[in-house]
Amino acid sequence: MSDVLIADDHPLFRDALQRAVLNAMPSAKVHSADSVFSLLTLIEQYPDADLLLLDLHMPGARGYSALAHIRGQYPGLPTIVVSGHEEARVARRALAHGAAAYIPKSTPGEDIVRAIRAVLDGDVWLPHQLLGGNTELKPDEADVAARIAALTPQQFRVLTMLAEGQLNKQIAYDLGVSEATVKAHMTAIMRKLGVNNRTQVALAASQLALEPGKMQPLPMDDESVDS
Repeated sequence: MSDVLIADDHPLFRDALQRAVLNAMPSAKVHSADSVFSLLTLIEQYPDADLLLLDLHMPGARGYSALAHIRGQYPGLPTIVVSGHEEARVARRALAHGAAAYIPKSTPGEDIVRAIRAVLDGDVWLPHQLLGGNTELKPDEADVAARIAALTPQQFRVLTMLAEGQLNKQIAYDLGVSEATVKAHMTAIMRKLGVNNRTQVALAASQLALEPGKMQPLPMDDESVDS
């Protein structure tokens, strides 16, 4: 039996994706997550999953960061990006970050089934209106993506929770660890990203935003690792 993971915070669209998956893979067992945090736990439970359908917009998702991390940590997991964005440039960047397909949320159900089947056959899929164009990343974006991919899942959880506005004490409580452990993770995150403080973490993360000019910065009121 195949395991398929769906990560989307909208119940109705999760249901639509599940129907498409079961149409394409009748014997599949579908597992759902509604945030990046719960998705990381789900992937750890099903490390040999056959497919992931990943929404770019859900709690904990900041642009392409979750995609970059998951592709780095689980390169054998084919990933289909689903998004409300219809722009070709957004789709091309998703492919450049390792997605095997890009499905706008306006895509008819039968085309979603075709995309799933194409990816399972080892192909790359885009809707016809988004075909063509360059799928190479800019050097700075590629560098940040590689650095985020190198974070451990727990380090990425900390980064994700930081992105949601949580401070060290809140992150420690939610993860069930000490503040000292969170600070150690923050030190490791900064080292791997090649930065010295949270302001620079925010600037690095903004390289992977869908629309960098509109990206909200990470919280700065806990600027110091030792705070």
